Amino acid sequence: MFSPWQYLAFVSNEYLQTTGTIFDLKRYALHDGPGIRTTVFMKGCPLDCWWCHNPESRQPEPELVQIATGDGSRCETVGREITVSELANEVRKDELFFDESGGGVTFSGGEPLMQIDFLEASLRACRELGIHTALDTTGYAPREDMESIADLVDLYLYDLKLMDNEAHQKFTGVPNDLVLENLAWLAKEQKNVQIRIPMIPGITDTDTNLDAIARYLADLDYFCEVSLLPYNLFGEDKLHRFGMTNKLGHIRPQTDVELTDKGNRFTQCGFTVHIGG
Repeated sequence: MFSPWQYLAFVSNEYLQTTGTIFDLKRYALHDGPGIRTTVFMKGCPLDCWWCHNPESRQPEPELVQIATGDGSRCETVGREITVSELANEVRKDELFFDESGGGVTFSGGEPLMQIDFLEASLRACRELGIHTALDTTGYAPREDMESIADLVDLYLYDLKLMDNEAHQKFTGVPNDLVLENLAWLAKEQKNVQIRIPMIPGITDTDTNLDAIARYLADLDYFCEVSLLPYNLFGEDKLHRFGMTNKLGHIRPQTDVELTDKGNRFTQCGFTVHIGG
């Protein structure tokens, strides 16, 4: 806890007035890193994944969306501007839970690195407050942006979707070279990384793709944990509510047994595997 003088010094920092755009702030999150966490969902994403479960995050600015309801539809503004100071005040309300559970703050989205100035300032505020930080990222960002926040992130939750570049381009809208290059750099720098693979039936969960990911991670010669994220229907519901096109159609999620079986290839390579976040 800050003394009164320390807190006055903290709130006088100019970077606390940096402004960003978020669309949600989720308290008591249990699947976005260790312990009990507050997850900050930031607007803007350079990817257009077919299975996106936060489609309202794609546009960088607050937007008016038409939301389908049981008796028609309604308009709602998604996204709001917030200063780092305001965010820090919100986060500090949960410090007791962080301390007791080993939790902290996770920055998610969207892609937080699209708002690099706000992200860096927010991470710096958390660091000064002594709060553990996690970054949930696609890895699709300029290297200089990755480098600028590297010493402020305690844990990277790093999405790795498809190893085939053509398939990655088709299903996410961008190539995967930058994603792989940034991951290799994080491994070289020995950063704390947890690989998260969204298990999309018939697309990312194929034996060919998972074997290729396992070989790539093994070749990095860097220990990291691997989480297999089960496909869920939450994204389908959101696409319907926001009146967006569902490119996948309705598909069946995997069972825990299926996911465990698919995860064995990573266990055999020496990685610790988790089912879920």
